[in-house]
Amino acid sequence: MTAHPLDDADDAAPRLLLVVDAPSLLHRNHHARIGSDLRDAAGRPVWALHGMLRQILEAVDRFSPELTVFGFDDRTSSVRATAYPDYKAGRAEKQPELVEQLDRASAMLDALGLHTVTPAGLEADDVSASAAAWSEREGWHCVIVTSDRDSFAHLSETTRVLRLIDGGIHGSPTLDPRRLRTMYDVDAEHYLDYAALRGDASDNLPGVAGIGKKTAALLLSEMGSMREVWADIEHAGGANLVAALDSLAEETGGRRTGGQALKKLTAEGAREQFEFNRSMMTSREDVDLGLTGTAGRLPLDPTVVARVVGYLGVADTTDLALRVLTGPAAP
Repeated sequence: MTAHPLDDADDAAPRLLLVVDAPSLLHRNHHARIGSDLRDAAGRPVWALHGMLRQILEAVDRFSPELTVFGFDDRTSSVRATAYPDYKAGRAEKQPELVEQLDRASAMLDALGLHTVTPAGLEADDVSASAAAWSEREGWHCVIVTSDRDSFAHLSETTRVLRLIDGGIHGSPTLDPRRLRTMYDVDAEHYLDYAALRGDASDNLPGVAGIGKKTAALLLSEMGSMREVWADIEHAGGANLVAALDSLAEETGGRRTGGQALKKLTAEGAREQFEFNRSMMTSREDVDLGLTGTAGRLPLDPTVVARVVGYLGVADTTDLALRVLTGPAAP
């Protein structure tokens, strides 16, 4: 495996846990590779599985983790959908070929000897959040591989996120709290507040009416957190909020928006929508990752890797898997 330590790391850096949002990779690769019509030795569709595995191998090669965990959604039950039946409503129905590959993905990784976690009633993002929390407790570093922006809430001094975009593993940014601040003008510890204000159309969670991403970022930048915003509204009628936003407008030559923002935040149902969004977006950090014994550790058995990856029928991916997964463990 090619060493690729985190920025500013040295030989004494904490050990690294790589956690992969497997469904995120599967969905992206299904749509990107469907034209290949890649089939395995049994004639089953594997373009999404192959694309996911290829990106997993590239991530392992890039970061040289000591431990790996692959999170999956529980597709049989959902605590969020139970609480909100319209959760993710409006998404296009999954194509049968994607559903088939989603059904087989965890078994394929398990057959390789990789460590998968499917928490009952929960999602891959709950696995990522729990991995970030585990790493902080145990003194490890963590890298989350996903295309889901919800993972930005897990950024910290010990956890970074490789946000998978069209450039693939090597062309995607690895975000830390400083880079998130540059991109969104929001601190990582307040990202959930920002997301709850903005809403998430993909999960069918409307934002607070009239509060767009720019205003959301300004509120958090000037007030610190939404807890402080709501406290100001409750105890001072929002006077400090209005003063802070209007003062910033005067400094920058922008339009005074304090009164308008206050009106939106005090509209009927605004706070309830924010609180509901935040509860739905908050990931669990107590998922049992099962990181005991050899679970999640590399290297893997070369014979097993050759057989499982070879069944996909792509020789150079088999070669890459043998090099990346069966070589010496990361130091």
